[in-house]
Amino acid sequence: MMNDIQFSDCAKACMSCSLTCASCANACLKEENLEMMRECIQRCLDCADICQLCARMQQNESPFMKEICELCAKACEYCADECSQHEHQHCQQCADACRECAVECQKMLV
Repeated sequence: MMNDIQFSDCAKACMSCSLTCASCANACLKEENLEMMRECIQRCLDCADICQLCARMQQNESPFMKEICELCAKACEYCADECSQHEHQHCQQCADACRECAVECQKMLV
């Protein structure tokens, strides 16, 4: 009999956001005007890494969880600010995922 591993809403939002950011960066690389997407790609890659770390730290119940959640919320807002400026569907979806993740991370700080 296996124990069910439970993930917090925040950890789920972080993993979803991480994957969405990675997908967005990948899609940005295929856009015509790559130069215009440079900042977006960088922010997405940073955000993806931080979100993944945040999810793992929550599962580990790390003593640094609050600080990482705070950092993650900032990274998500930073990424959303950039992605929301682009019309591409992948950028809009990424901005939404980032905002959702930022909200969940903020809840962990209370």
